[in-house]
Amino acid sequence: MMFSTILLPLLVGMFLAINMGGSGTAPSFSAAYGANVIKRFAIPGLFGLFVFFGAILAGKKVVLTLGKGLVPSDELTLTITTIVLLSVAISLLIANLLGVPQSTSQSTVFALADPGIYLHSLNTRLLFGEIIPTWFILPVISFGLTYLLSGWLKRWLDRDKHNTRRLPRYSLTRLLLVASSAYVAFSIGSNNVANATGPLVSMVMNELAGSNGGEAQFRMIMVLATLVIAPCFGIGASIFGYRVIKSTGKEITTLGPREATLISIVTATLLLAASLVKGIPTSLVQLNALAIMAIGIRKDGVAALAANNTVKKFWIVWLVAPLIALGLSLALTYLAAGAGLLD
Repeated sequence: MMFSTILLPLLVGMFLAINMGGSGTAPSFSAAYGANVIKRFAIPGLFGLFVFFGAILAGKKVVLTLGKGLVPSDELTLTITTIVLLSVAISLLIANLLGVPQSTSQSTVFALADPGIYLHSLNTRLLFGEIIPTWFILPVISFGLTYLLSGWLKRWLDRDKHNTRRLPRYSLTRLLLVASSAYVAFSIGSNNVANATGPLVSMVMNELAGSNGGEAQFRMIMVLATLVIAPCFGIGASIFGYRVIKSTGKEITTLGPREATLISIVTATLLLAASLVKGIPTSLVQLNALAIMAIGIRKDGVAALAANNTVKKFWIVWLVAPLIALGLSLALTYLAAGAGLLD
């Protein structure tokens, strides 16, 4: 009986994970794809595998933030959880269809904020004191660090310039780039899988034993939810990944394999730190795109980047997609309240 009750939010969570997989493919493998060192068909399997490892090994703190921190876990009912996950999934689907990688974490936080405001239980200290400042600070660090390192390492980065298609299959440069891309996927698992599993875990805990379930039970449910949700990232990479990795990996600037490795290491490390230190859900796609933009400015100048239509589309979608999640969550919350589903 309990399984049939949670089936709808679970299916919505899987739909969200498929869309997250499409969006998350860009920051993990767009650099390698843009540098011509990995084939498109090889990306979904590698991506899904390392996302799973990251979620299992390093994702707990972000699950706690999204499952208990922003809104009390006992208020993540079947209805609220379904509303949140569906709102995020729709906003992310729109971004994927436009071929723009979008921050699921930002959309999820905004979608969770609406029920929290309606129920007068939103943790504003966490939202405004920690999460939102991190969203502004980390992309700036990603841009600045990549720009500085690309200058300091210019001779190393230029060593294989214009020779990406002639790299030997088992060269150290190629292997480093693929390894760093897998590192990004691991970091995505540590942070972004929680966008679906966080609300789902608390919801299932409520259905099983209320919000006072023990640590062992919480851990077991988190692992089971991850086993269901994480593989959907690989499915999403297969469905939506190509358009997103093409726009990020080849339409901002042309990347050499060493440049792509630098971008992957910088962005993955920043995201993993956010996951492990504070459990802050944050945007890897923005960390990644800002790092690529830093390389673009270093190579082509500010004017060329400002005139790039892909960059302009990124800024617009980054602003609009979380607002879509916010608006949908707000509308659905009030509709559910009017129908008596929140009582």
